[in-house]
Amino acid sequence: MESDAAVEKALVFVVDDDLSVRESLFSLLRSVGHDVQLFDSVPAFLDRRGSAAADCLVLDVRLPGQSGLELQRELTGAGSDLPIVFITGHGDVPMSVTAMKAGAIEFLTKPFRDQDLLDAVQRGIDLSRRRRADTAHMDDLNRRYESLSPREREIMVLVCSGMMNKQIAAELQLSEITVKVHRGKVMRKMQVESLPELVRLSDRLTANEGKV
Repeated sequence: MESDAAVEKALVFVVDDDLSVRESLFSLLRSVGHDVQLFDSVPAFLDRRGSAAADCLVLDVRLPGQSGLELQRELTGAGSDLPIVFITGHGDVPMSVTAMKAGAIEFLTKPFRDQDLLDAVQRGIDLSRRRRADTAHMDDLNRRYESLSPREREIMVLVCSGMMNKQIAAELQLSEITVKVHRGKVMRKMQVESLPELVRLSDRLTANEGKV
């Protein structure tokens, strides 16, 4: 069954101790073009080798040994932001609240509709891709910032604070021409064409890295 929206190919991990459930989810997710890797326990999932980064994790709550909720806590503690869709045959309200508060995308009780699972997984995939795009943007922004000289960074801060070239020149005991030259280099290296653009990038750097 396909989702109403176009589904892009992605890698989905499935952790469930029930073979029939794993096979069913494998067929369902493959039917919309996703790559799927199956695991029958938390240790098997944690011991995986050579796997590419997944876009979403479909995780059974009740598993032999370590539970799905315990795995969620472990992944969160390790700094993972892998979106999780929980599935369970024995869910209750407190359990689902715990999972959702910890960042789960969805908490589905078996038997669930195929479309509900596909929609939840797609939300997880979309979230993963937005996060990767944001990370790539920040990496690029950091590279631009790192290309600035110490003096250019100093001038960028003053420019973004609203100071005019003449004021910056007086503050730094430089000629106004020198300030203009440095300011032009800042604009080129940061790849912006206007002051508002530069301020937005400066705010983004401050919020994410505390550099400016």
